[in-house]
Amino acid sequence: MTMDTPRYDRRAASRVLAELAQPGLFATPVAVPEQRRFEFTCTALHTEPNSHLTYSQRLYLERFMRPCRPYQVTSATHRITWTDSDGIPNTGHYRADGLGPLVPIAMRETVLALWHALDANTAFAERISALGPRAHAVLDGTTTDHEPMDIFRVGIEAAGRALAQHALLARQTPYRSAIELALGMRESGLFSAVATRWYWELQASTYRRGMIPVTLIAQPDGTVRYSAETVATLRAMKDATIADAHTVMRRATHVEGLSIAAALAKYHDDLDLISRQYALLPAGTRPACLAAMPHHLGGGHYTVLPVVVDQFVTVFTQAVARCELVEVSAALDEDTADRAATAEDQVFYVPDMTCKHCVRTIGGVLESMDIRVVEIDLISKRVVAEFRSPRNRARAFEAIRDGGYNPVAEQPERAAEGARTAEPSETAV
Repeated sequence: MTMDTPRYDRRAASRVLAELAQPGLFATPVAVPEQRRFEFTCTALHTEPNSHLTYSQRLYLERFMRPCRPYQVTSATHRITWTDSDGIPNTGHYRADGLGPLVPIAMRETVLALWHALDANTAFAERISALGPRAHAVLDGTTTDHEPMDIFRVGIEAAGRALAQHALLARQTPYRSAIELALGMRESGLFSAVATRWYWELQASTYRRGMIPVTLIAQPDGTVRYSAETVATLRAMKDATIADAHTVMRRATHVEGLSIAAALAKYHDDLDLISRQYALLPAGTRPACLAAMPHHLGGGHYTVLPVVVDQFVTVFTQAVARCELVEVSAALDEDTADRAATAEDQVFYVPDMTCKHCVRTIGGVLESMDIRVVEIDLISKRVVAEFRSPRNRARAFEAIRDGGYNPVAEQPERAAEGARTAEPSETAV
């Protein structure tokens, strides 16, 4: 094996990331998001008859979350859409009996602030540039997103997702404001619980669908913890995910006689649906979050996760006070809703379309509505479909959003000139 041959080693990959972060992940104070007015549209989620889950949520639960049961899942009641301070369209969720739309919007502003701080950290960029072939080989072989900057960006976003998802459970906690929630989650260790107990795709996919498979129990000291049933179910779901990944690899290598590299290439789509990196775990080994692994660095123990969480919570508590929210109507213009669709109406973009599974899902939604799909381009995130009218397109957008994606009428680069819109994949780290 040459020095730059990709190799799977989670602890080594974790150490590479820790060594990049330890001298100073956020070298200077992160710029607090400016006071800003955000207009958002709000839509109630349509649940199935006699159920608290939507059609999309139920299908995902049944297909990918065994043995989790419907009663163990809390669903959002509303979905919101808004444009962030970088000019990028977003989708989020909240519950009417919870903390409202402030958490997802302030969370997104916090993510952007930390992303910009990483981009501005020249010393961090220099450490990345100095990485040798052995370090890159470990990241290439272990993580889905191989570039360190993208890996850290995904980790920051994951912290934000954890906060927004647990906001759906605010009524199960003593926290009555967005700031109390963020501080309480940190004190309760819930960010660490997500990193260590959930499997990656579970967080990414349930977040997009506005659902969380968790029950919280308030403690006398003001913290909260997962119920014993939640801990057991999360463990069982992770074990099932690992078993599925091992089954794919065993069939490919033992039955078909493929090499590991050939198996990963052939079954890339199948493994993306579960968790690709789990396919290479040795039998009996449980995966550990790369950011949560401790390392002995600089004369002491160092872990990336607490550094990110502390900075995230600090910036979030400041961002909350600087977000002015205004709800606007999402209704179509009735005078134009039924006119014939123009050529421009046929084109839209899905910023969070990241893999061929996403392509199949979005295409399937359109075809199920008798909408002919002309083209779906994964690289540009561009979709061309033959809508019959603007109303028909609006209903298709609603169905795609219910599947966990965020279609927009305008190409993201045009929505915010100069904004960085290329997102890392959902299955990183």
